Amino acid sequence: MTPYFNEAGPPPQSSQEEAAALLAKQKIEDAMLAHLDNLTKPRGSLGKLEAYGIKMAGIQNQVPPQIRKKGIYVFAGDQGITEEGVSLYPAEVTYQMVLNMLSGGAGINALAKGTGWEVIAVDAGVAGDFPPDEDLPPQRSCRFIRAKVGKGCGNFYKTPAMSAEDVEKTLEQGKRLADDAQEQGYDLVAIGDLGIGNTSTAAAMLIAAGFSPDEMVDRGTGIDQERLEHKKRIIREAVVLRKPAQTGAAIIEQVGSFDLGMMSGFILGLAGKKIACVLDGFPVTAAAYVAAMINPQVKEFLFAGHQSKVAGHRPVLDKLGLSPIVSLDMHLGEGTGAVIGGYIIELAVLTARTMASFSQAQVSGKDIVEEKY
Repeated sequence: MTPYFNEAGPPPQSSQEEAAALLAKQKIEDAMLAHLDNLTKPRGSLGKLEAYGIKMAGIQNQVPPQIRKKGIYVFAGDQGITEEGVSLYPAEVTYQMVLNMLSGGAGINALAKGTGWEVIAVDAGVAGDFPPDEDLPPQRSCRFIRAKVGKGCGNFYKTPAMSAEDVEKTLEQGKRLADDAQEQGYDLVAIGDLGIGNTSTAAAMLIAAGFSPDEMVDRGTGIDQERLEHKKRIIREAVVLRKPAQTGAAIIEQVGSFDLGMMSGFILGLAGKKIACVLDGFPVTAAAYVAAMINPQVKEFLFAGHQSKVAGHRPVLDKLGLSPIVSLDMHLGEGTGAVIGGYIIELAVLTARTMASFSQAQVSGKDIVEEKY
């Protein structure tokens, strides 16, 4: 593995450097709170919107923060574990849904358009080969990035999901996509998933990381009780068979996938770029958890866009210390919950940037002492 993705994470800060960084962040957050308290409203009256604004200020190291552009990266990949009958849909649906997204017909296209996100479809490991750009849908509503590491990962019930070399390639591709986000000028990014069977992969990764199998395995795409019991057995047995070490790289190698591993690399690559990242549902949050195993500091710039209906999602968010922005019983994937939650973050930033201060509006009451509640 490259030093950047060493399990120890980035070079450790000295205690003095860490203390200085925490002090600088606290000063920014205090300045942002003072800015919010000086706006023409009762102190704290915008509730969680103020907390989101304060976190954005800390991430961007500026008061007030700004969101000029935002992009949702949807990582697509096929999961070898689908060979074991853990999903309701055939594996080829992944390929078909990427084409649907490129044509503008997916759920994420509709929600991203309504909330002002640019959509980026990423082929991280789809089994099928996509046609050349000139043969793709002519009126594409999103960018398409070819980052394929392999044509679907291995069936981790029978073999490791990928080689150690492919883990390195997968993480590095994710880092390059983080560079792309910076080059595109995104102040806010979100992550979506697209892959039949990816809740099985996500569950296996989290069980390998120490979560309870009973909490992590759920219906995914709406399988019946009989298939759910089969899915639980397959995933439990697969994790026992693979016995990955509890390190991020080992988990990706043994029970991960190209798309989820690339999400982890994307998150790792965002570190230090002053770009906030909004997570979608269960598979994306599993990838984020693995990224945080490698570099715990990534949690500082992550938001939970929503709480999925998938049972295992909330326990993982809790372990990451993230509170979901919305809870709408969604479980579609594609980043659909992330763009809704991210839009609320944008509204928080917008109020902080455009509301008048007491002095600007010539409104009395700046110096009144209020009890926040």
